[in-house]
Amino acid sequence: MIDSHTRRLTFVALFAFIAAAGIFFILGNMANAGRPAFSLMYPDGSGELGYGAVPALSHPDFFAEVKGKLLESGETFVEADLSAMMMRVYEKGTVSLEVPIRTKGKEGSWWETPAGLYQIETKEKDHFSTFGNVHQPWSMSFQGNFFIHGWPYYPDGTAVSSTFSGGCIRLSDENAKAVYDKVSVGTPVLVFEKDFASDGFAYEALPPSLGARGYLIGDVNGNNILLEKGEGETFASGSLTKLMTALVAGEYINMDKDATLKDTADEEGKEQSALIPGTAYKAFHLLYPLLLADSDRVAHTYASVKGEGAFISFMNKKAVSLGMVGSHFVDVTGDDEGSGTTVRDMFALARYVYHNRSFAFDITAGKERGATYGASPFASLENNIVGAEDSNFLGGMSGVAPDGTDVALALFSLTHKGMKRPVAFVVYGSSDAERDITALRAYMTRVYPE
Repeated sequence: MIDSHTRRLTFVALFAFIAAAGIFFILGNMANAGRPAFSLMYPDGSGELGYGAVPALSHPDFFAEVKGKLLESGETFVEADLSAMMMRVYEKGTVSLEVPIRTKGKEGSWWETPAGLYQIETKEKDHFSTFGNVHQPWSMSFQGNFFIHGWPYYPDGTAVSSTFSGGCIRLSDENAKAVYDKVSVGTPVLVFEKDFASDGFAYEALPPSLGARGYLIGDVNGNNILLEKGEGETFASGSLTKLMTALVAGEYINMDKDATLKDTADEEGKEQSALIPGTAYKAFHLLYPLLLADSDRVAHTYASVKGEGAFISFMNKKAVSLGMVGSHFVDVTGDDEGSGTTVRDMFALARYVYHNRSFAFDITAGKERGATYGASPFASLENNIVGAEDSNFLGGMSGVAPDGTDVALALFSLTHKGMKRPVAFVVYGSSDAERDITALRAYMTRVYPE
């Protein structure tokens, strides 16, 4: 007969075993979280495919390759074709459901859904969105504030108009429930949007020479690199970090809500008297001093909404999703020399902003008129971004690196072979970014005449 002391010891041992098994299961799931269901390299071999926005997936060939891998591995996954406006659910290599997409995020807006490989993060039969103040039936989030859901309705039961969109993939209620019933948390979501693909425009480049430590010229539509120095070299990202800060703020913070300005002093020369610590401003409006005035205070304000550590983690996650394999951020301002990037990574970031988050470039080019969020009280800030005075300027960002050298990213509309092309210029380690951008522009005119 087992005495009470032995029974107690047996129970404690059994409980410890169950607890240990549970911890092992949780840690195992955590270790696998965020990993794709298969191993696949980017077309250029630059890195392994992961979850998140993947510009390369806008190319039909790479999209077909990734889709084929999913089918081959027998995965259950969702395909959202934003070009054909169709959604399909695959189960073990076979289409089990195909439904039309009713609306998607407006092109060029902060909430436009880019091509990528995502996964279902949460499921809710009725999710209330504080962004739009609406109920979203049969909601399935797949990255940040992006959802697949049914037709939204206001608290009084009134359905939203067909033009209302916060950037989610909207289905009819019936179809949203059908998808909801077939997927689970962790199900891959493959998003295809061919608008971001190369249009096949070809350049004929000649070998160049310039003095800055690193620079690049690239056609944003064709993804053609026309001129480069410092390939693979890591540079302190400096002020250009704030372009990534702006992207993450736009994707993780409700830009229509107020944000209270942090009482942290900017570096000398960046302080704007219009920025009053402790004052609440609409989050979108703070993009103006962030991008135009290189404001550290605004960067810290955005980060404080999610917590500085979490915000920096989002920045690094975004960099990975964009294929910026040579970039790593340790701060939100770029003042820390530990935040590094490459000229090719900045070109990738420029392409993403131009095609998917054009608000940022519109602000720096003076083209954002406040149609969505109203006029910003900071719209009249002095714009000292390199190239901003040029009538062909499409947007950009410039400033300094921690070592005091100039950094700049500038996009211009240039004509070649009778066609207007958006061309990006990236400069790092420069003693005079304006001079170097001007020299690169002259090179373009000489080598690629109209």
